[in-house]
Amino acid sequence: MTKPDLTELDAFACVARHRNFNKAALERGVSASALSHAMRKLETRLGVRLLNRTTRSVTPTEAGEQLLASLRPALRDIDKALDEVNRFRDTPRGTLRLNVPRPAARLLLAPLFGRFLAAYPQVRLEVVTDDGLVDIVAAGFDAGIRFGESLARDMIALPLGPALRFIVVAAPAYAAAHGLPQRPQELKEHACIGRRFPSGAVYAWEFAKDGETLALQVDGPLLLDDDELMIRAALDGVGLSYVYEVQAQELIAQGRLLRVLDDWCPPMPGFYLYYPSRQQMPTTLRVLIDMLRGKPV
Repeated sequence: MTKPDLTELDAFACVARHRNFNKAALERGVSASALSHAMRKLETRLGVRLLNRTTRSVTPTEAGEQLLASLRPALRDIDKALDEVNRFRDTPRGTLRLNVPRPAARLLLAPLFGRFLAAYPQVRLEVVTDDGLVDIVAAGFDAGIRFGESLARDMIALPLGPALRFIVVAAPAYAAAHGLPQRPQELKEHACIGRRFPSGAVYAWEFAKDGETLALQVDGPLLLDDDELMIRAALDGVGLSYVYEVQAQELIAQGRLLRVLDDWCPPMPGFYLYYPSRQQMPTTLRVLIDMLRGKPV
């Protein structure tokens, strides 16, 4: 048996991780057909089927799962070794894969894309926006961004940016037609635009004032999972929305949205960037964090 090379094994791990040839091909910058052909060659070389293929899915066989479990730590060690070499270069290089919720991508990362990639032209930044909880190690990401309470204990977490604030907003037309609540308990009398998590759970709006804290399940004609849609619905007078203050403040300044229950909406800890505690921080990730924290390039 001719031993497979590292490129073939890394390609197999990518396909097995994505369970999809098209997604794996996009990550590796090759065609799906070329990747499929390479996997068949690998299976022939090893004399065992590694992947079960149907028209709808790709899943590892028992042998494939065992090989993937053995390859993961080895590939991580190789990445770590290469990154150590990377530290001796003047300019970091390589791919940095991040999994982040959409609000964090818009608020933290999007404003830095141009400056970061101009400063580090040999870095390829891949950002996957996902509001659900993801096992970043199993999914092949270098790091993720989430709120602190969502992080697993075996992760190193670094705070990013200032504290965040959720606020309730409404259009002037809605306020004129229905009035506005003066206390959170009065929200039950109003049309509220709900927020649903990827898990299917509906978010309870959180309030605090003078030591009193409340988490209220609200009701209304519309349930969404995207902040920009919530703001648009509020602008259209559909009801009250509970959104990030930073995303609504310009509309508030223009008079197109009104603050509601503002003294019940205190700031809260912001986002955290996290990565596995057993993994040394990649150089590409370190320079991104430095830029996120405002350090000079």
